[in-house]
Amino acid sequence: MGYASTIKVPFGPQHPALKEPEHFLFECEGDIVVNVTPRIGYVHRGMEKAFELGTYSHDMYLAERVCGICTSAHTTCYTQAVEELMGVEIPARARYIRTIIAELERLQSHSLWVGIVAHEAGFDTLFMYVWRDREVVMNLFEELTGGRVLHAINTLGGVRRDISPDAVLKIKGGLDYFEKRTKEYLRVIKTERTFLKRTSGVGLLKPDDAASLNAVGPTLRGSGIRNDVRVDDPYIAYGEIPFNLITSDGCDVLSRTVVRTEEMLESINIIRYALDHMPAGEIRVRAPKNAPPGEVVSRVEAPRGELMHYARSNGTAKPERYKVRAPTLANIPSLCKTLMGVHVADIPIILAGIDPCFACMDRMLIIGKKTNEKRYFTR
Repeated sequence: MGYASTIKVPFGPQHPALKEPEHFLFECEGDIVVNVTPRIGYVHRGMEKAFELGTYSHDMYLAERVCGICTSAHTTCYTQAVEELMGVEIPARARYIRTIIAELERLQSHSLWVGIVAHEAGFDTLFMYVWRDREVVMNLFEELTGGRVLHAINTLGGVRRDISPDAVLKIKGGLDYFEKRTKEYLRVIKTERTFLKRTSGVGLLKPDDAASLNAVGPTLRGSGIRNDVRVDDPYIAYGEIPFNLITSDGCDVLSRTVVRTEEMLESINIIRYALDHMPAGEIRVRAPKNAPPGEVVSRVEAPRGELMHYARSNGTAKPERYKVRAPTLANIPSLCKTLMGVHVADIPIILAGIDPCFACMDRMLIIGKKTNEKRYFTR
């Protein structure tokens, strides 16, 4: 009796290469992947229903906890949505402070990821050095907001805290050090032979596939496609700050690493410009408790890519419907494409290549017993 030509290899929901529970079923011929089937839904927490039960002011704290790494991106997206529903325009100084916090968050998120991809490549020295220097940004967060992880600086109508002249000097000093270190890490990434062996030509995602599969963020820009919400649909202060959109045409894990590292250097320039050109004035206006009936889609460029929040109001103090589309969910189809035809040993680093946040994107499907109605719930 002959044997089947393919072997099914389960990957997760608990696996050393996955920091969060998720499941992928790989079909392999020898050690070559020929098919990938993702199975999501292991960390669903009912966030969307919780949004509908809370008031707009209470939901601020919920939005902040959708993701611990891009907490500011979610609160920025949330406040934009609700402020548009309420017809609230925040002060100019608040827009600049939100921008500064957003780019500091991009620095800590990208540096965290560079360390992780180095670890997955077996380059633990780079991992430890990058995470050591990431502490500079985390300390700045604590100085500016009082929290290293949950910042709680965004609020409906503006921001909770101003940036003092002393804090400006501390930020600039931290950025000077971090810029010097990031340039060195970029040099290492581009020249270190063992890292290049593990990332160059690995996890290929051609531009046509990236576009047709709706990839977002550095995953898309690592395939040479210019797409960034900060440029295409400017929000907060991005329309007033000059910066470069970073792309790379390598279409592999190395290219995605270069994009994120160069984006850190660009984030440093954005923060410096915002600090030097931040207008004076108030940092917050009063927002009403209720939002008139309406609906809105809010978009921001989170560290992982385009983040979308949808809100529908009914005239009360609570949203009638709230929905979150995190960038990791958008990148799952293109991730499966990059995993086709690779060696089993390359699976962990390719998975890490999209900077996945599974808790951020997870959802489940509820099917009504009588009506057979289907409804997806995020988180």
